[in-house]
Amino acid sequence: MAHTQRQQVGGRGQCSSRLFPLLLLLLPFAAQPGQAAIHIPSNFKRPPVITTQPESVTVFSVEDLVMSCEATGNPPPIFRWTKDGEEFDPGSDPELKVSQQSGSFVFYTLSNTMDTLKQYQGKYVCYASNELGTAVSNEAILKTDVPPTQQKERKVHMKSEQGNSIVLKCNPPQSSMKPIIHWMDRGLHHIELSQRVVSGKDGNLYFAHLTAEDSKDDYTCNVQYLATRTILAKEPITLTVTPSNSVVRNKRPQMMRPTGSHSTYHALKGQTLELECIVQGLPTPDVSWLRKDGELSESRTVKDMFDRRLLFSNISETDGGEYQCRANNSQGKVTHTYTVIVEAAPYWTKEPVSQLYAPGETVKLDCQADGIPPPMISWTINGIPISGQCTDPHAHTHNLVSSGSLILNDVTFGDTAIYQCRASNKHGTILTNTNVYVIELPPQILTEDGNTYTFTEGQKALLECETFGSPKPKVICGTTSSLLADPRVNPLTNGGLEIYNVTHSDEGFYTCAVQNTNLSVSAELEVLNRTVIVSPPQALKVQPGTTAIFTCLAIVDPKLGSPLIQWRKDGLKLFENVYVSDASFFFAFCIFPSLLDSVSPEYVVEFEDQDLKEIGWEELTRVSENKVHARLSLWPYMSYRFRVIAINEVGKSDSSKPSEIHNTLAEAPDRNPEDVRSESTNPNTLVIAWQEMEKHDFSGPDFKYKVMWRKVVGSGPNWHIDYTTAPPFTVSDVGNFSAFEIKVQAVNEKGEGPEPDPVIGYSGEDSPLEPPVDVGVELINSSTIKVTWAAVDRESVRGHLLGYKVQILYLLCRRATEPESPVVLETGANEEKKVISSLTPYSHYTLVMTVFNSKGEGPASEMLSFKTDEGVPGPPMSLMLDSPSETEMTLHWTPPDQPNGVLIGYLLQYQQIVESDDSPMQVVTIDDSAVTHLTLRSLDRHSHYRFYLRGRTAAGDGEPIMQDGATIMNLILPSGWISVPPSNISLSVGENSVNLSWVAKKRHRNVSFQIHYLNKNGNNVYTDIFCCLFCLLSFSLLLYFHPVYYHYTNVHSAFCPFSSEGVTEVQPSFATQGWFIGVVSAIVLLLLILLILCFIKRSKGGKYSVKDKEEGPMDSEARPMKDETFGEYSDLEEKRTASLPSLGEESKLCSEDNLDYNGSSAVTTELNMDESLVSQFSRPSEGPETLHGLPDNSPLNPNNAPPANNGMPNSVTILD
Repeated sequence: MAHTQRQQVGGRGQCSSRLFPLLLLLLPFAAQPGQAAIHIPSNFKRPPVITTQPESVTVFSVEDLVMSCEATGNPPPIFRWTKDGEEFDPGSDPELKVSQQSGSFVFYTLSNTMDTLKQYQGKYVCYASNELGTAVSNEAILKTDVPPTQQKERKVHMKSEQGNSIVLKCNPPQSSMKPIIHWMDRGLHHIELSQRVVSGKDGNLYFAHLTAEDSKDDYTCNVQYLATRTILAKEPITLTVTPSNSVVRNKRPQMMRPTGSHSTYHALKGQTLELECIVQGLPTPDVSWLRKDGELSESRTVKDMFDRRLLFSNISETDGGEYQCRANNSQGKVTHTYTVIVEAAPYWTKEPVSQLYAPGETVKLDCQADGIPPPMISWTINGIPISGQCTDPHAHTHNLVSSGSLILNDVTFGDTAIYQCRASNKHGTILTNTNVYVIELPPQILTEDGNTYTFTEGQKALLECETFGSPKPKVICGTTSSLLADPRVNPLTNGGLEIYNVTHSDEGFYTCAVQNTNLSVSAELEVLNRTVIVSPPQALKVQPGTTAIFTCLAIVDPKLGSPLIQWRKDGLKLFENVYVSDASFFFAFCIFPSLLDSVSPEYVVEFEDQDLKEIGWEELTRVSENKVHARLSLWPYMSYRFRVIAINEVGKSDSSKPSEIHNTLAEAPDRNPEDVRSESTNPNTLVIAWQEMEKHDFSGPDFKYKVMWRKVVGSGPNWHIDYTTAPPFTVSDVGNFSAFEIKVQAVNEKGEGPEPDPVIGYSGEDSPLEPPVDVGVELINSSTIKVTWAAVDRESVRGHLLGYKVQILYLLCRRATEPESPVVLETGANEEKKVISSLTPYSHYTLVMTVFNSKGEGPASEMLSFKTDEGVPGPPMSLMLDSPSETEMTLHWTPPDQPNGVLIGYLLQYQQIVESDDSPMQVVTIDDSAVTHLTLRSLDRHSHYRFYLRGRTAAGDGEPIMQDGATIMNLILPSGWISVPPSNISLSVGENSVNLSWVAKKRHRNVSFQIHYLNKNGNNVYTDIFCCLFCLLSFSLLLYFHPVYYHYTNVHSAFCPFSSEGVTEVQPSFATQGWFIGVVSAIVLLLLILLILCFIKRSKGGKYSVKDKEEGPMDSEARPMKDETFGEYSDLEEKRTASLPSLGEESKLCSEDNLDYNGSSAVTTELNMDESLVSQFSRPSEGPETLHGLPDNSPLNPNNAPPANNGMPNSVTILD
């Protein structure tokens, strides 16, 4: 049986209330190896998925500027870009070339100079969109840099005594690339490095002490840049080592790099960090490394450059702490302490999963990220922030929970979209795209039928049953036993089944079925015996030189085959005979591993802060399987309890019993608050803010912050000091927008934290004091000007100069028009000119400028007045065509709405419309601007024409208005000629009426039509004539009958009949029944009697004669008549007074002889005509001879038509 699916998009995810039915290909659910195939039609559509992200690049040459983005989808996605958050179209930039193929978009530069590339620096984001949503790429940063070049240098000569230390400096050129330094001699041989001679990270060559062999005249620093594939050779350095005048004395170690006794390093998780320890001394000191707050991990660190460097190749949070370098020689030692602070850019701990959902379900998109500092989570839908989504009162709501998850309640097809989760902190931003598919699909079971699952006794068995469908299929798990009642059995939400502590009694066949369907699969569970060591090795004491035999016997399930016996000594694997050294004791054990047995665990040490018990237990460290103790790094001045949990691949053990409470001693703080800054907003105040420290960083009682500040200029070396317990800290009376050095230090009862580094902050801003000066205006053309000014004094800005505002006010126009709104433009802070376009020509403006900062605008500059030049006019407002005859055309127009100057006339151009487009253009110049119509004669009555009309000023000819048209033809054919009948005749039947509609031919007028109808039994033929005077219209004829059967036979034109037959039957209704007619007649008679009585009573009480009133003159203007009903013969008044011909004889339309008030039958004709049709009735050139077959008293006869409106132009054929 065929299955159906439904899906719609365009609701929460898009700013539209329209729903489009679409099909969707579910790529994330494609069949995996070993899984059943998903039966999805091949014509489903796919949402866009970005397969190649744009990459950050530093451009050193024009060939390096390449930015690409690739995505898949069906339909193929459409690409767009943003640069620094603004829309960016590479295709519209003449300096860039775009290469766009199916599924990819690449742009690169055509420029030949690096200077033009600086404008493209920024952050780029690629968007790939199709009907199902928009995928967003990661941010790609484009930077430009100049390739390092060789600098002219002086030759360096250095001289020192033997035994002294010295540094040869390299000074590589500044560049964004990290250089690789090679010290070589003139023969391109590397300088031999050793513990005594090392190369520093800064590129310099360090000598712990000099020897006579160090004298050379060709120490050359070669700087290599891999990105640009260049090597720069510096000027050779000459080093002369002179013998000492006395015996060379030994020297104790001293630090060369870094200097001092302490330094702090910041690193991001995953990066490489190198700690450097270069020392001088004689003899050459030995260097060793240790971790002060724990064990130095040999697996996570590498020593390099003769132990002078400690390298972390993939640093993590656990590597943060204090490290120490110790340098020793016979004369003493020196130490240097390194504080390593590891922070982290955002990284995902839980990403939302693309999934299928059925209408009405609740969707929860879990998005969790970690980082140091913790990142902020935000959501977008199709690249648009949730706060910017259009709101629909009927749209479902979305909820953001504190964990960062997004919940969509009661989803609909319109919620199908691509949702982006973004995690950001100060170190960066990460983004993931998640597809939400709201769709209906039939259920399927993806897990193969007949699987066999094998587990060992005591393990947790997992039987899989993966299903697919929307809504999500409900799974029923069955077995040959009543195992489901066992508390060890846990049915999973994904359809699987878990059995804890599995036993042989659990063996058997299990069935997984989809509820309310016939879909099911079966699986067999096989349970093996646990491997057991029945005879472990015993402890032995033997004499040296004798043989020690250890025995190890075990029972293994026969299905597993022969076991692999593995021996270990002191935790290390043994593969050969074991020899025991003299007087040595060791522990030996054998292991029988199998793929189904549990592996050895590792241990997790957790702690609980007794002052913050609500947080619960937190992981502190992990210990490998062969250790039973751990050294812990604790925070000072805290109360701890500890517990241990064992973990292996199977799961976690129960926790150990918590330890006793352990209190650490108080210490001085070892760190200071971060993110120290100024948040000053009000004038004359300095607001110092920072990120509050965590409680465990207080390190002791009486914790507070020491706030220090001083002016950058003019305050001397002394600091102002104050204390507070929480940010922010406000200082008053400090002046407007003054620069300060600010520091915040952590302090407690035990002392102060490390000396903080000062940062620069500013006091609050105030409005600017002075306006721009030297403001000038230069006219470029009639609608464009260039404004220039001189830069303002920065001290008068009293804040960060954000730019200038140019305000142009429309003062007076030298023509009649409505006032324009003021033009306000903002410029950059460093701009001193601005080109402004789109002004109105021939107008008078005033201009003022102001300076603005974040507090507002300063005073305005002196008002500057200017006038724009005259320009070409806009197109005339309208152009109407009228045809007095078959060879004449009259043009009526109205002047341009935007003359943009003094109108001096018009230019008319027209030509015949032919297929070859080579018809000559006729030109008529009109020098009088007051002329608004023109008649063209001697036109070809068989041709169509195209007319262009332009206004003219002294500045030139303006834009044209165009109109196509042709003259109207009189369709008067000689006797015997056959005319073309009307087309598209349609018939619409009512209970007592029939509506005939047809379309007349173009450009024909003065045509009449005949409609013949008769009753079904063939008796009594009735004919009605309907006249068409303007044949571009569509006509409708409405005929009213008694409810009997009629048959219309022919539809004629005035010149030749043609046949169009049809039969219509109308069923009689209750309105024709005698009882109903009698009731209605009685009611009408009663109402008539009441009306007569009312009139009699009114005439007796009046003060004037009704007869005089009736005989008085009737004002023709007092008759109500709407403009839109002028000339329409379907008005209600006409219906009440129209002729009612008898059904027993032939009648003509509009004839007085056809009036019949007997009510036995009626034929009423409705004709809808526009005002232009009525104007045709008044032409004296169209006499009665053209209206063949019309009675003299017909309302369609122009002799009886009301006067035409003289202000209305004659009708003309207007081409579509």
